[in-house]
Amino acid sequence: MSHPSGLNWLFVDMNSYFASVEQQARPELRGRPVAVVPMMAETTCCLAASYQAKKFGIKTGTGVAEARKMCPGIVFIEADHRKYVDYHNQIVTAVESCLHVTKVMSIDEMGCRLTGRDQDLNNAVELAKQVKRRILEVGVALTSSVGIASSRFLAKVASDMQKPDGLTVLNPEDIPGKLFKLIPRDLPGIGASMEARLHERGIRTMEQLFAQDVPTMRSIWGGIVGERYYQWIRGADLEYQYEDTKSIGHSNVLAPEFRNQKGAYAIAMKMLHKAAYRLRGAKRCARRISFSIRYTDHTRWGDFLKISACQDTHSLNDAFQILWRARAPGVPLKVSITLFDFVHEDERSFSFFDNPKKENASRVMDELNTKYKKHLLYLADMHETRDLVKNKIAFSSMPKYDVD
Repeated sequence: MSHPSGLNWLFVDMNSYFASVEQQARPELRGRPVAVVPMMAETTCCLAASYQAKKFGIKTGTGVAEARKMCPGIVFIEADHRKYVDYHNQIVTAVESCLHVTKVMSIDEMGCRLTGRDQDLNNAVELAKQVKRRILEVGVALTSSVGIASSRFLAKVASDMQKPDGLTVLNPEDIPGKLFKLIPRDLPGIGASMEARLHERGIRTMEQLFAQDVPTMRSIWGGIVGERYYQWIRGADLEYQYEDTKSIGHSNVLAPEFRNQKGAYAIAMKMLHKAAYRLRGAKRCARRISFSIRYTDHTRWGDFLKISACQDTHSLNDAFQILWRARAPGVPLKVSITLFDFVHEDERSFSFFDNPKKENASRVMDELNTKYKKHLLYLADMHETRDLVKNKIAFSSMPKYDVD
């Protein structure tokens, strides 16, 4: 049963986590504009930026060359995922010394359910201050923003309302008033594509979003998620439940000019990229990948691999390469790739954080490819075959051919 105060959750969000960890590890970087990159190259993008760099407009996805122009004194650091995981573990331990971590949401976010006396406003605020102090004991550069609210969803929203180093409480009586200072894009789960969908409906403010009824919300989101958003923004402390997507995949009957090993590989790689893109859009991680080939002599080969739950293109490509090398010989007619055995990205095992750099790189690729409406970024494995298929397969659609 919820406490009368209605304060059921405390949400911890680390500020510019990757960049802050680098500043903690290297004191000479503190107070300076810093950007974390996947590799030291002018052609890559920033995965994270310190608040000093953000003041110059640098953010996730900003190109390195562009960032140098925006901030000549910026320091680029190659990402070190082991370091980030190590600090994450220390931060979780620090928070646990104050109250139980109910759910680790990501490498820089965690939710803690409040119970008993901790649900009183004064006690909850004092507990939040204690959490922030204990995190700073892990490292003086590791600031955090804490949100307190009736639900995990609103506590997350509250943690985003004051950055860096913030502490925000959303009492039940603050809803919806304090939310009207935000825009829908500020809510968790509303990205560029959903924002565009809301704009198409004439919804640009939180007041307009609150004015929608349940059927309209379901229509906008295309199902039950819209109804949950209706309840979440009103403070309902609902557990996250997800649509039961079973699999994501593509198959393609090869055009005559692609009925060879190079052509089949090119088409398969393009399909893999699109399937991985859709997987992240569905907020899923796959634990199995299958690949099959149908040959012109009517024979068929296929196999699958069990993999650690992932959604980044790099890891999925590694698994695909194993299947590709194991294929049977023959003249290919049709290729198929399927990702399945899903777990929602919020429910994946902690081992996912073994390499967050790949995950961040894939999301940057998604953001830029979506923004510029073309396949601007892709894995190096696609480079030799990209020109072969660029006029045959669009990033957002796959051609179909009849079997000869």
